[in-house]
Amino acid sequence: MPARSIQITDNLDLLLSVLPPHIREAIEGKPYRDSLIEVVMDLGRLPEARYPGGAETLSREPITRADIHYVVERVGTFGKDNRAGIGGTLHRISAIRNRLGEIVGLTCRVGRAVFGTVDIVRDVIESGKSILLLGRPGVGKTTLLREAARVLADEFGKRVIVVDTSNEIAGDGDVPHPGIGRARRMQVPEPALQHAVMIEAVENHMPEVIVIDEIGTEAEALAARTIAERGVQLIATAHGNTLENLLQNPTLSDLIGGIQAVTLSDEEARRRGTQKTVLERKAPPTFDVVIEIHDKDKLAVHHDVAEVVDRFLRGIPPRPELRVRTDRGEVEIRATEVPSEPSSAPPAAGGRKVLRIYPYAVSRNRLERAIRELRVPAYVVDRLEEADVVVTVKSQEKRQPKRLRDAEERGVPLYVVRSNTVTQLESFLRSLFEVGEELSAEEAALREVEDAIQEVLRRAQPVELSPQSAYVRRLQHELVQRYGLTSESKGEEPYRRVVVYPRSG
Repeated sequence: MPARSIQITDNLDLLLSVLPPHIREAIEGKPYRDSLIEVVMDLGRLPEARYPGGAETLSREPITRADIHYVVERVGTFGKDNRAGIGGTLHRISAIRNRLGEIVGLTCRVGRAVFGTVDIVRDVIESGKSILLLGRPGVGKTTLLREAARVLADEFGKRVIVVDTSNEIAGDGDVPHPGIGRARRMQVPEPALQHAVMIEAVENHMPEVIVIDEIGTEAEALAARTIAERGVQLIATAHGNTLENLLQNPTLSDLIGGIQAVTLSDEEARRRGTQKTVLERKAPPTFDVVIEIHDKDKLAVHHDVAEVVDRFLRGIPPRPELRVRTDRGEVEIRATEVPSEPSSAPPAAGGRKVLRIYPYAVSRNRLERAIRELRVPAYVVDRLEEADVVVTVKSQEKRQPKRLRDAEERGVPLYVVRSNTVTQLESFLRSLFEVGEELSAEEAALREVEDAIQEVLRRAQPVELSPQSAYVRRLQHELVQRYGLTSESKGEEPYRRVVVYPRSG
């Protein structure tokens, strides 16, 4: 893809103008002021300027109430989300209040309008498909939303409405920031009403595109589905860094189709080589495309979310399209490397509840590997609030850190392993799910082919399996096909066996 220039405008002088004079002068004297991220002013503490490389003290005098009042009276009104802004800019001033509601701290964050970043996914945005952006805070999700709104409104003449809950997309004040172009902006009175404004936008203003920042509640997820079903293109962000995070979030998994347990017939279970109860996608995804933003110059694009989720639930690793902006400003599209192990998708649930396990001081990768090895109905979660059980090591149980005390107060069962090893974690899972030590001949054969597939993917060399019956060989061939590899049977009965081959070319 051709190189495009990136332009940044920040109206930094307007933010500096609302700061107390001694703080403003300290920043203006710095040669690297253009890289300023935010200014922090907490009552009774020294003011700080934060840059990408760290923080710097701006004064030897602690912040006073007069300093805080100086800023508050020069910015817009603080909403129920404790945020205010400066009219015509993207700057954000966030307040910290004491128990009486008085402001005792301010975070004055620099808002920058960046033009040109959308080119890395311009073709996806132009496609008319609904797009969900994921990524850690500060990685550039809102910047990409703002540019998408501008491009679709100005260059394609589409009716675009931005639902702007915290004024981060189009800035403070009644007149939207020019960064969204001719797109219209609907402000949200308070965060809890975002879903209602989303529906109001569709019913009252006939948009072709709706742009939303931070879908985070069940009501907002339902509103997004309602909008998509009316044929409106959605471009939004959501809490979570990866598609896998979203699948494991019970509140937001509906955005990509959701998960449900399905009981198969005996014949279908044999054909798939799985247990009778498996996890499947519950509904069509609200969003057609998921883009994971790794950093401002590197993104991973999942083009067909329905297919990606279906494959993920069968244990097949996602292979998104990787897009990288080079030092010359050109965009390169690369194939994603195949992970060395299968995805940590929730495995098939053998008629039992799927348990959510929170590991504390236990390796997440080792626990996920143990879950895959034993094929038990469980998956790992990142938050204690989502967990059905907690697993930790003996040394942590003796220390009783706050996280484990919180689990006890919530009534979440705690399991303890002697050491942080795969063997110990498998023992814990066997006890939890009453899984025997011995595998059936069929399970052993399928595990062998899974190990062989990973070996072939790593080394790009053929792997020969143990002799099996015709029925088991058919299951092995089917599993190999799911990973996009080829295989063949060779030899004479009863020594006929499967050979797994790497991809050609």
